[in-house]
Amino acid sequence: ARTIAERGVQLIGTAHGNSLENLLMNPTLSDLVGGIESVTLSDEEARRRGTQKSVLERRAPPTFDVLIEIKDRQHLVIHHDVAQAVDAILRGRELIPEERFVDERGVIQIRRFETTPEHSDFSGRMRRKRERDGVGEALGRKMNGHAYAEELDAPDASSKERGMASEPVKRNTVRIYPYGIGQNRLRAAATALNVPIQIVDNLNIADAVMTLKNYYRQQPAPIQEAERRGIPVYILRSNTTAQMEQILVDLFNIAVDPIDAFEEAMRETQDGIQRVLNGASDVTLSPQSAAIRSQQHQLVRAANLISHSYGREPYRRVRIFRR
Repeated sequence: ARTIAERGVQLIGTAHGNSLENLLMNPTLSDLVGGIESVTLSDEEARRRGTQKSVLERRAPPTFDVLIEIKDRQHLVIHHDVAQAVDAILRGRELIPEERFVDERGVIQIRRFETTPEHSDFSGRMRRKRERDGVGEALGRKMNGHAYAEELDAPDASSKERGMASEPVKRNTVRIYPYGIGQNRLRAAATALNVPIQIVDNLNIADAVMTLKNYYRQQPAPIQEAERRGIPVYILRSNTTAQMEQILVDLFNIAVDPIDAFEEAMRETQDGIQRVLNGASDVTLSPQSAAIRSQQHQLVRAANLISHSYGREPYRRVRIFRR
């Protein structure tokens, strides 16, 4: 299938799977949507990202540009950009596919779900929040020598159904004053999330400031002036597009789906398989239910490795070995 697609021939194929996430976790079929590879980071880079040393990334361009989930004979879910959808899954972002179904009159209806944040006053009051375990952190100001993680006060986003002819969701443009970060990366992050930003070089018209942690610690004049005026200061651990996206998710109050236990277990299994294939003698996974452990054993067998379950419920877990 990949060879045909690379030669400019239009290709239509089918694969068994309940959803795109399910297909992505299938070690045999995941190549059709780009595949997954485990990338091992250095200790320093892992600390900078605030993640584990092993992260999952899309390995290659997908063989198919568009993917359709056939829920039943009358209901389809369409991903118009497979590469973008797979990247969103691996980064933990919300997927917003198109749905098509046949109503009781036999007419094809088309729906798109999009989140519509209400207007936010980006210069207004802020509230404290827990620092995320992900790639970004949002810091307001330092009090008594301690850093407090804060986010803007904004109403919850609400999902609305919109038809094919509906106007696109309009968000208020946020004017960001970047200090010491890559402006092209910031624009790329905004484009990936489809959010409107304006990069400004004047604090007087800025809604928010974005900078790196080492610059914030040095407290240069622009940062001090922003805090004196009450302008929110968003801080990146490192100058990467992924972390900028996380900050923009917070800034625009974009809803993110909660973590699915099954999908998380399958990702951990793929990561463990890759570590054993890379030379580890064995890898022990997190405790899971019997149904999830069964799926984990299937993934391990498909990779031509050995796995056994150890421990007692509810702490029974899978361990992966080489043959």
